[in-house]
Amino acid sequence: MKWGMSTYSLSRAIIAQEMTVPDVIEWTKEIGGEHVEIVPIGYDLTQQPELVPTIRRKAEQVGIDISNYTVAANFVCEDESAYRQEIERVKREVDIAVALGVKLFRHDVASRPPEQTSIVYFQNDLPMLAEACRQIAEYAADFGITTSVENHGFYMQASERVESLIAAVGRPNFKTTLDIGNFMCVDESPVRGVRNNVGLASMIHLKDFYLRSKHLNPGNGWFQTASGDYLRGAIVGQGDIDMREVLRIIKASGYDGYLSIEFEGLEDCRFGAQTGLENAKRMWDEV
Repeated sequence: MKWGMSTYSLSRAIIAQEMTVPDVIEWTKEIGGEHVEIVPIGYDLTQQPELVPTIRRKAEQVGIDISNYTVAANFVCEDESAYRQEIERVKREVDIAVALGVKLFRHDVASRPPEQTSIVYFQNDLPMLAEACRQIAEYAADFGITTSVENHGFYMQASERVESLIAAVGRPNFKTTLDIGNFMCVDESPVRGVRNNVGLASMIHLKDFYLRSKHLNPGNGWFQTASGDYLRGAIVGQGDIDMREVLRIIKASGYDGYLSIEFEGLEDCRFGAQTGLENAKRMWDEV
């Protein structure tokens, strides 16, 4: 098992041009990280292809793994032509993953407006979504890459929907990037979600949230869950997730892959990400 950092955690510093992606890689190594996950927010590897060899060389130079490459995608398209184009576009992102030297690749699967996120829509969409994921997984398999869906984006967020998609795709190299916090966005307990999906995980994100009831609107900086409760990003180990129980479940499962810190709180991103990594390591040793 290896501890590390998602570049998403430092996206505010990247966007503000306070850090470059190579800076994040070096900083992650300095604070005790063993891998970095490439999540292109504040940069775009399709528009900045020169960054790909730069990132790979920097990781090799400091002695850190590049664990995973993460991209956006949506296979709920207006017509068949757009659907096919989206599949081909994501395959080109797999080519970038190959150039980065990673063996894990996460792509989004579907997004719908809130009024179209019911189980009825999901069941109708599932065959089409599974076919897109299957084609990309088969393409990636030729490079020894495992693809994955994250419990992300409200529509594809509940653990049972993730499990259903993986079963429908039916490919050994299609799994889930398990974000322990994201289950809360659809009002599912992280403990339950992790227990349901940990056996399907190719990658795990450690994230924390503060949770407040819909009757206790806390004001700016918070967003609402599917049922109207309020969430705000927290430093890992300082929020309302039962982090020790979640880590206990992960440890008991025998998971031996990458653990990646995702910080999206209001604190300075470097402080929040580093403190979260330190907390996670300490709690892992305690459970």
